[in-house]
Amino acid sequence: MTENASTTYLLAGGGTAGHVNPLLAVADGLRARDPRDTVLVLGTREGLESRLVPDRGYELLIVAKVPFPRRPDAAALRFPSAFLRAIAQVRAYIRERGVDVVVGFGGYASAPAYLAARREGIPYVVHEANARPGLANVLGARRAAAAGVVFEGTPLRGARVVGMPLRTEISELDRDATHAEAAAAFGLDAARPVLLVFGGSLGAQRLNAALAESWRDIVDAGWQILHAAGERNAIVDPGHPDYRVVPYLDRMDLAFALADAIVSRSGAATVAEVSALGIPAVYVPYAVGNGEQALNAASAVRAGAARIVPDAELTGDRVRTEIVPLLRDADALRAMGAASTEVGTRAGTANVIALIDDALRR
Repeated sequence: MTENASTTYLLAGGGTAGHVNPLLAVADGLRARDPRDTVLVLGTREGLESRLVPDRGYELLIVAKVPFPRRPDAAALRFPSAFLRAIAQVRAYIRERGVDVVVGFGGYASAPAYLAARREGIPYVVHEANARPGLANVLGARRAAAAGVVFEGTPLRGARVVGMPLRTEISELDRDATHAEAAAAFGLDAARPVLLVFGGSLGAQRLNAALAESWRDIVDAGWQILHAAGERNAIVDPGHPDYRVVPYLDRMDLAFALADAIVSRSGAATVAEVSALGIPAVYVPYAVGNGEQALNAASAVRAGAARIVPDAELTGDRVRTEIVPLLRDADALRAMGAASTEVGTRAGTANVIALIDDALRR
């Protein structure tokens, strides 16, 4: 490529919001940097990308969803030929669209994309959002031109810590300037501290139950509460002016602008956003899965930016004995907020784009 030539990027990933959102943040960064470049997205018909990617204005190229076999069954017998067909699909896209570099974010689309890039002789870059990497990225990183991770200590070969590519409404959020607007939006007092509690888009029954037992203690400590309880795990709203219960938060930027402390699950995106914004947090890792949520929070905990309460231990009594005293300790909260900015970054998108640029120069 000449210096002034346009570049075609193929961003691969999807399935869950954890893969799609950082992918879209990088896509937006690339498009904003040089509108002459072409940004394509590779995903499956089944994942969230099938809706989110076209809604954001990007062309979605479809690849077949071919799960890695976990047991010796009929699906395992069909896997080799199905996976080879998926690789061939992506190779055809690369040739037809003149793709210069592939960037994978994990998920079903990434594994065939990495192998297709290798066979077509173009570089590929791996980004891993979780502290415990997925299989596609573990295998892909072995031959990648560059690899980046969000959390220190993530076991991914040759990776450097680059942070999480964040939505611009989060990466560019001025919490002080937006605070009054946020308080008005949620009907809370801008002059008094707010504890933000949320458990993901569907809510978290454990958090909801603990808050139902302990919210009065938090209010008695002088705090207001903004609690996204989820639609599936909704709780009875007591109607108290200092305890605002909503089913979900469609303006997380305003919620973060208002929050003086947070109690939440510890998905990779949540930890990255909270750390980048410098908000002290108590994380309650989701206990289902392979333990990645506890690992996601580990670097923030080591830095003194957050605390962990295991899911099985979060009760109303635990809120009263651990979280309420923390909320009463202004010095501890200030120290946690300062430590948070040391482990988080708002520059994740720019850092991943720098990895891509490095790969193209090789």
